[in-house]
Amino acid sequence: FCYAPMAGIVLAFKNYRFDLGIFGSEWAGLKHFRKFVTSPEFWMTIKNTLVITSLKLVVCFPAPIILALLINEVKNKHFKKMAQTISYMPYFLSTVVVCGFITTILSNDGLINHVISSLGLEKVQFLMEPGWFRPVYVISEIWQQCGWGSIIYLAALAGVDSQLYEAAAIDGAGKWKQLIHVSIPGIAPVISIQLLLTVGKLLTVGYEKILLLYTGATYSTADVISTYVYRRGLMEANYSYGSAVSIFQAVMALILVVLANKAARKVGQTSLW
Repeated sequence: FCYAPMAGIVLAFKNYRFDLGIFGSEWAGLKHFRKFVTSPEFWMTIKNTLVITSLKLVVCFPAPIILALLINEVKNKHFKKMAQTISYMPYFLSTVVVCGFITTILSNDGLINHVISSLGLEKVQFLMEPGWFRPVYVISEIWQQCGWGSIIYLAALAGVDSQLYEAAAIDGAGKWKQLIHVSIPGIAPVISIQLLLTVGKLLTVGYEKILLLYTGATYSTADVISTYVYRRGLMEANYSYGSAVSIFQAVMALILVVLANKAARKVGQTSLW
């Protein structure tokens, strides 16, 4: 299921025709790659992809770590379990349900605009204004993924030797210094590996949610490589072109992972390979 379909990569180098099939269609060489690189949408999709992935890396990646550190400090077992359960729940909702929920509360007659209008302010078209798309996407991503992502870090924190905390307390370290000098170094290898895995998936940008939330009015800030492939490759039945753009995306993701792995090995001596 992973390797056999890779033979279809040849589609990106051909002018695909239904009647001739993938291997019977004529060769096009790098035609579709050049077409993408020289298209007006190239820099827009690259910019949107990099901006949204940067936001996910800077804002969304630390969120589960912070949540895990906070939950780890809770001493009341019942409250701790309740907090964990509530934070996990959004992860089990399908992307379609989450996007439907977001669309409902951010609509013109939704909860948020109802509060805004009750304060005497003008309603905001959150999903129709390009400037609002990225904040909405990032906040919803944190809400949906943060709790589930914290599980790995909570497990790592459970493995930190309790004697280290006792020794730090004897040396006069308060909770904050214990957090900085014991908890975070204790889970640093896990953070490093998770960061590398996240970098590998960055360019896909969770395109399902973007696809369900964006509109023609927000293309300028929302259209990323994955959604561009969907629109041009599947919706317009331009399979060769869509395959070429998808391969371009995969190669860029591979380069990012290799560079991040080298950086992680030099900085913390923890890497995927």
